[in-house]
Amino acid sequence: MDRFRVAILIPAFNEEKTIFKIVSIAKKFGQVLVVDDGSKDKTADVAKKSGAIVKKHKTNLGYDLALNTGFKKSNELNIDYIITIDADGQHNPKLLKKFINKLVKGAMIVIGVRHKKDRIAEYIFSLYTNLTYGLKDPLCGLKAYNYKSLKQTGGFNSYESIGTEPMLKIVSSGKAFEQIYFKVRKRNGKTRFGSSIMTNFRILRSLFIWMFKKKSYDMSKNH
Repeated sequence: MDRFRVAILIPAFNEEKTIFKIVSIAKKFGQVLVVDDGSKDKTADVAKKSGAIVKKHKTNLGYDLALNTGFKKSNELNIDYIITIDADGQHNPKLLKKFINKLVKGAMIVIGVRHKKDRIAEYIFSLYTNLTYGLKDPLCGLKAYNYKSLKQTGGFNSYESIGTEPMLKIVSSGKAFEQIYFKVRKRNGKTRFGSSIMTNFRILRSLFIWMFKKKSYDMSKNH
């Protein structure tokens, strides 16, 4: 697999301590694209020095808009696959090879399944998707997409889905998906998603919006 046919998208917020190592490993598997979401530290500079293409937001716009900026930038690249991975060091970038192999074999999307989750709302969201689709960990940030399938979903920012909307559209459409179990590593620094109460609220909000939107989405598929 030509690594330049793979885009590796890393949304980052104040991750100067971890971004160099992640990019240095990830670039062995594809063209790395870092979206610096309004960092106050040297995340963008370090990412550039480590070999990534960098897009920078002047202010912090949030996870979904960071993903969408990277998705739009990837339109300029001649790629077949796009993979999202977190910048905080919890995801081992060496796992990228396994995800790429699943895509090459025909999966439209490959979703990481963490050995543990941080919040009660994540377990609730996962319970819903497991019962509905057999999807174990919808909020894992390590996901790999067939680029054409991702493009058909329209991207990441129809609503604040915490990166779940395109995945749910692909899976609910009956397209082939795979899941890869892995052990998360200790996070370097604080979570970018803020306090536990607010994050749980955002996760549940995302779930309820999908449940509402799913009805109209299912109807549009059938016409």
